[in-house]
Amino acid sequence: MASFPNRVTLGRSGLSVGPLGVSGGYGVGSGGILRAFDRGANYFYHGSRRRRGMTDAIRDLVAGGRRDELVVVLQSYARTPGLMETWFARGLKQLGIETADVLLLGWYSSPPSEKLLERAVSMTERGMTRHIAISAHHRPAFVGYAADPRFAILHIRYNAAHTGAETDVFLHLGSGAKPGTVAYTATRWGSLLNPRKMPAGEAPLRGRDCYRFVLSNPDFKICMTGPKNDAEMDEALAALEEGPLTAEESDRIRHIGRYVHDHAMMGR
Repeated sequence: MASFPNRVTLGRSGLSVGPLGVSGGYGVGSGGILRAFDRGANYFYHGSRRRRGMTDAIRDLVAGGRRDELVVVLQSYARTPGLMETWFARGLKQLGIETADVLLLGWYSSPPSEKLLERAVSMTERGMTRHIAISAHHRPAFVGYAADPRFAILHIRYNAAHTGAETDVFLHLGSGAKPGTVAYTATRWGSLLNPRKMPAGEAPLRGRDCYRFVLSNPDFKICMTGPKNDAEMDEALAALEEGPLTAEESDRIRHIGRYVHDHAMMGR
């Protein structure tokens, strides 16, 4: 059986990462996160909800001399340079580290101000972070972000119900060194797992199906998971064991995704 690679290179950032990224903002404890790390997951996202599980896991790994194996991502939604840096510095202090690997600028459907970007670049020059990433829900914005060398990583919404990145983003990136690509909301906020939202006669997807769907797309290097508990963490890790989808599995998941998307648009 084919499997996903243990390590991939995250685009022009050059970072070596496991294909499953972990967000600690939804409740999973440090034990589940450390178990994921032992299975190769090292892209650790500490967003606006900086919960204790991720904090403790990172601090434990740093204390154990494994900082170089981690890719620590700190997100900021701040729209002013000073507030962005203040909250970022607070995150570094909380984790007991001097440098994060990635500063993620959150939810920019239009480009950040030049002043904010200048401050972000300054933070890289001063050693607070190594790379700048950006996220958005407006997919066409990523074409411009990909052309801006300041952005090493793109965080893009992608799942079986939201496949628009395939045509709106990746067909327009051109050649040359491309940014690393990270998918989030693989389960569409749980709706792809909900029996009440399925087409007639279809069983709901499992978490592992949703993660395998994303990772079977070669345009994405990382798929994020945001588990609430150890059971959800184990379900995500099972995707790595089962590997890429078969053609039949992909067809079924896309069928379910289209149905969920269309009926959500209808308010059902």
